[in-house]
Amino acid sequence: MNLTQSLLGVSFPNPTVLASGILGITASSWRRVATVGGAGAITTKSIWLHEHRGHRNPTIISTDHWTLNAVGVPDAGPEKARQEIESYMADQPVPLILNIIAESVEHYALTAEALLPLKPDFLEVNISCPNVEDEFGKPFACSPADAASVTRAVKQVSGKTPVFIKLSPNALSIAEVARSCAEAGADGFTVINTAGPGMAIDLKSRMPILANRVGGISGPAIKPLAVRCIADVYAITEGKLPIIGTGGVHTGEDAIELLLAGASLIGIGTAVWARGQDVFRKVCDEMREWCEAEGVKDIAELTGSMHRRMQNGKCKMSFERYNVGYRIIPSECLLF
Repeated sequence: MNLTQSLLGVSFPNPTVLASGILGITASSWRRVATVGGAGAITTKSIWLHEHRGHRNPTIISTDHWTLNAVGVPDAGPEKARQEIESYMADQPVPLILNIIAESVEHYALTAEALLPLKPDFLEVNISCPNVEDEFGKPFACSPADAASVTRAVKQVSGKTPVFIKLSPNALSIAEVARSCAEAGADGFTVINTAGPGMAIDLKSRMPILANRVGGISGPAIKPLAVRCIADVYAITEGKLPIIGTGGVHTGEDAIELLLAGASLIGIGTAVWARGQDVFRKVCDEMREWCEAEGVKDIAELTGSMHRRMQNGKCKMSFERYNVGYRIIPSECLLF
């Protein structure tokens, strides 16, 4: 069973990727996730042009079903990032995806220009963080025109490094945002960032638990949203631009579902805390088991196969055969 993937000239030993912001601080943590955890690629935390403090604690609250995160994207700036990336690249075990963030179009380009000499495999442009709106207003990802402006600015300085735009489920139409970015030169997409923002209230104090009051929603609860957004972006770009699918993946079957919707690589974040740093290896084992049971010899053939089956008229399915793990509720049992 072949789990390797090749995208835009970059080879990945398997399709799992450490998502940005999770254990993505130091070269040593990246190496551990790759060599011990089994990740097929690493994404750095979001890097700003200048040091950014982020939000005060508490910043994260989690249940079995969802996580709220209002870390506020803290970062020591490009100089510290350069040190860690140079250390990692000295014996790079798996591909590195460099994630950047900024408050203006100009700063996106300047940050990319400052760090691209380190030669990451991909550049991931975070235009979609939902928990810094108080500082900088609505994310660029909510506007097709704004998202395209960032894409053009970064592409002007990116050279041969492929540029992936990280999109938001909060856009009125994520497909239209993706279309605008594609027309502006995007080489691929990461779909999706956290949703929301959401809020949790402490029942004793009757106050919001997070110091920022609200935070981005991740974890199993957002997987159906991620699946739909990936499918929309794949369809609008006719499957011509690769997608790193992320959002709610905890198991190999979750990952397979995102591949069927159109993803080529699978970002894993919140599940690291739920299943351990070796969640990437576990997910790969589960994917391999599923593929062997279904007669799939190469993981690459699954990307976007839902769309191809629908185009070929193969929409009918037996719920008993295919919906393993889902509870199908007959419509007559619902009250409206």
